[in-house]
Amino acid sequence: MSTMISKSSKSAKGGRLRSAVGSLTSQAYERIRSAILSGDLPLGAPISGRQLAGQLDMSLLPVAHALKQLENDGLVESRPRSGTMVRMPTSQDIRGHYVVREALETQAARLFAEKAAASEREEVQAMATELDALYANPKHDTQAASRAHLALHHRIAECAGCPELLRAIEKSHILVLNWLYNSAADFHESPKRWHRDLALALTDGNPDAADRRMREHVRFGLDAVLRRLAASNKLADTTLRIFTRQPRQGGRLR
Repeated sequence: MSTMISKSSKSAKGGRLRSAVGSLTSQAYERIRSAILSGDLPLGAPISGRQLAGQLDMSLLPVAHALKQLENDGLVESRPRSGTMVRMPTSQDIRGHYVVREALETQAARLFAEKAAASEREEVQAMATELDALYANPKHDTQAASRAHLALHHRIAECAGCPELLRAIEKSHILVLNWLYNSAADFHESPKRWHRDLALALTDGNPDAADRRMREHVRFGLDAVLRRLAASNKLADTTLRIFTRQPRQGGRLR
């Protein structure tokens, strides 16, 4: 009996340990991801797991797990003899991202126009109006705008009524990467009523019109983003990069 209790105790302790590590991993993931999307950890910045663990006041293990998740997301990369860094995309990466985003989001727009309930159409219109109001403020909070932008496009996909399409959008991280590239290029301009006009096309009930408007919406700014990233040496194929070991001096987490 004592042996059984001992095994049970060890199992319980193991379960609590895995749960604690999982919780810390989630915290580390969110903090590091936020630092990348905000530019505190810019494209190409070296990342020290030990340094991050110290800033986050946790052990290296959950930070290592978080960095692995971020690598799977396409935000971080590891290279032999070079270490870990914020992934710097090529121009082809970004163009490919736009192609995938256009394919997925135009289909979401068509399905939304066909299937969304009246309450969902009203909700998307309200979200678009709030987002345009954020952009209209010259001193708008970019993080708040990022959250509102992701929420709007995610909601459109949710209301399209196709779980597989929603999962494809989530798994490809097209919305997160779009914001990352725009932020790295310091490109946050949009025409007046940009999101309200998109919402109007989607809620009007015409799938072809919704498709055209979403296609125009997704393509907007691509050339400007590429030019700005190239000019600031933030594209892997326009930057001479020599991968050598060097002191990890990445940005601090907030």
